[in-house]
Amino acid sequence: MLNDLLTALQAVATLQNFLIMAAGIWAGVVIGAIPGMTGTMAVTLALPFTFYMEPVSSILLLVALYKGSTYGGSVSAILIRTPGTASAACTALDGYPLAQQGKAGKALNMALYSSVVGDFLSNISLIFLAAPLALLALNVGPPEYFMLMVFALTTVAGVSGNSLLMGLVSACLGLLLATAGEDMYGSFRFAFTDDMQAGLAVAPVLIGLFALPELFKLIVFRNPPKARAMQLGDDRVSRKELRPVIKSLLRGSFIGVILGAIPGIGPSAAAFFSYGAAQRSSPRADNFGKGELEGIAASESANNGACGATMIPLLALGVPGDVITGVMLGAFMIQGLTPGPLLFQTNIHEIYMLFIGMLLSSVLLFGAGKLTMRMFTYIAKIPATLLSPLVLVLCLYGIYSIGNSMFDVIVLLAMGVGGFVMYLLNIPAAPFLIAFILGPMIEENLRRALAISRGDPTVLLSSPITWIFAALVLFVVGLTIRREIKKANERKARFQ
Repeated sequence: MLNDLLTALQAVATLQNFLIMAAGIWAGVVIGAIPGMTGTMAVTLALPFTFYMEPVSSILLLVALYKGSTYGGSVSAILIRTPGTASAACTALDGYPLAQQGKAGKALNMALYSSVVGDFLSNISLIFLAAPLALLALNVGPPEYFMLMVFALTTVAGVSGNSLLMGLVSACLGLLLATAGEDMYGSFRFAFTDDMQAGLAVAPVLIGLFALPELFKLIVFRNPPKARAMQLGDDRVSRKELRPVIKSLLRGSFIGVILGAIPGIGPSAAAFFSYGAAQRSSPRADNFGKGELEGIAASESANNGACGATMIPLLALGVPGDVITGVMLGAFMIQGLTPGPLLFQTNIHEIYMLFIGMLLSSVLLFGAGKLTMRMFTYIAKIPATLLSPLVLVLCLYGIYSIGNSMFDVIVLLAMGVGGFVMYLLNIPAAPFLIAFILGPMIEENLRRALAISRGDPTVLLSSPITWIFAALVLFVVGLTIRREIKKANERKARFQ
């Protein structure tokens, strides 16, 4: 085995492979930072270029693009409150307030450190836990998925701001909008036009909800005199600041690994799950959403931790973990490699090369993040009056370029108006987005579970895993009710 590893290391450690991985990481960061330009788009567009490359080099290029774009989404989320990817939506909750406080550099560095740690631990887990985690994922059926998603939905309580009621209203609206389009049995809901039969895409909803309201604020409120370009400030994350977030950073990495290994979950759900867990356990829970480094660490470690983990079911079982690994499955097949248990017997040399290359890509991610950070941080120095029109153009171009669809542009603008109205009514946007992303997974797995059991609802509590998640849901709901009662008593005492 040692000889195989040394041979694989020698094969990977070539100038060509380093340049391929570095180019993939850097391009992924840039693409992920542009609103509307997703990692799926980057990997898909790069696929034709891999046809004439060596098998492992081609896969490493696609993996590098995936990792880079996942981190890159945090750059625009922090600097202009426009998540480049859906998995960076949680990062915007605390990253943008920190940027407004003149700590954009500090927030970017925390996102980078968390992404690299999450990515590295994910790669280690892929190497040592591929088979066991893949077997565990096989035991997770629709009832377990449903209870897991319901538990993830309890994150809504933590990002509801000062009013849990408004947060629940926002989440209900998100769940309602998530039902638009065709369901699993071929029925259409809210299909007022032919375009709506396919449902609403995440990208225009996400960007419209977070980015455009900032532009509308500038137009309506005419940019108050005190407003000025954000300052980067001290970008160094001190030991004092890092020490309290290590727990959430490591926990987020392992949450990303576990959820990433379950096909269909992906980085977005992992980020929300980790963010909620960090807030519930943090002594600074009240500061989440106002500029808390721990929130960034929890989100970024989880979404990058899920990247390597999505390769676990792909390599061990031949089942893609998400959309991007679905594209990678095609790349494997094109190169004559068939993912699955036999891959570890027939192509173990290529597997070792892939593992070593993924570990090296974590180091390259750190370097690319540092280099691009210096480039992107100049965005924070641009006055809002100049930056906002540029953001609007990027949003419109990015959304249109995904599917060449004017309907997506209309959804983007409609969600921008809706997000601004929600701002005026003091309805938080984060619960809406969480519910919109998790809604389809909740509905699909609920209906599958009931179909399997012929309508018997007890199937939702038919295994130890479902009981564990049900208990966690009750525990979190109890804590939330207790917190709301405490807040009500404090307000009552204040006015007496």
